[in-house]
Amino acid sequence: MASVAFLGLGVMGYPMAGHLKNKGGHDVTVYNRTKAKAEQWVGQHGGGFAMTPAEAAKDKDFVFSCVGNDDDLRSVTTGPEGAFKSMKKGSVFIDNTTASAEVARELAAAAEAGGFSFLDAPVSGGQAGAENGVLTVMVGGDQAAFDRARPVIDAFARMVGLMGSAGAGQLTKMINQICIAGLVQGLSEGIHFGKKAGLDIEKVIEVISKGAAGSWQMENRHKTMSAGKYDFGFAVDWMRKDLGICLAEADRNGAKLPVTALVDQFYKDVQAMGGKRWDTSSLLARLEK
Repeated sequence: MASVAFLGLGVMGYPMAGHLKNKGGHDVTVYNRTKAKAEQWVGQHGGGFAMTPAEAAKDKDFVFSCVGNDDDLRSVTTGPEGAFKSMKKGSVFIDNTTASAEVARELAAAAEAGGFSFLDAPVSGGQAGAENGVLTVMVGGDQAAFDRARPVIDAFARMVGLMGSAGAGQLTKMINQICIAGLVQGLSEGIHFGKKAGLDIEKVIEVISKGAAGSWQMENRHKTMSAGKYDFGFAVDWMRKDLGICLAEADRNGAKLPVTALVDQFYKDVQAMGGKRWDTSSLLARLEK
């Protein structure tokens, strides 16, 4: 059993922290910007809550975070009451936020200066993956820190991989989102085309899903997409944030992402339709409006 803190109890962090406590058997202290959510978590899972990230991180072996963006991450780490103020020597900070590679490298350097380790460890699998403890975790950082953290991360993960040095986890997550954006747009256009052609979409998917066109998105989202239901996980607002990170990184490294840039604008159209909190499969709604 390890002494663990978890910072950020959103739709992902809340169940992830729960798996650390219940499946992992760790001693978990949580922090959330809204105190009521932390109290709710403790009431459901036990453990304790802290009033600041620094208080939560004090004397902990491992500190996790899952917050909104780069600024939120800086706030809970190097901010005035951030966790880096109290991290003990030799501990490991594991960040599960989807953020920039730049901030990951910045925080890794700050952690090294403080005598502890930092791993950027964004996740994929959405709310359902978090609730079921089957997330994919893409990690950047030092091998020794990864080896220490891996058994703890396993409490909420199905796949955990060290992708390289600091920032490599975030870069891998960017690739994940680039691939998803293209897949969902292609699936949306396929379903839209099939409907216009008067085909039975269920029969079409039953056949093509077993061939080269098959994907997780097709297997798990085609029915709800075809029915015009878009309340199944990762929100359009979040996807646009992630694609913005991808496109900014591409500007820095010279990568060409024409399809990603186009799909990002399609998601902007969905937002304008009132779909900010619809899930990412709602690209179909834009074609059917």
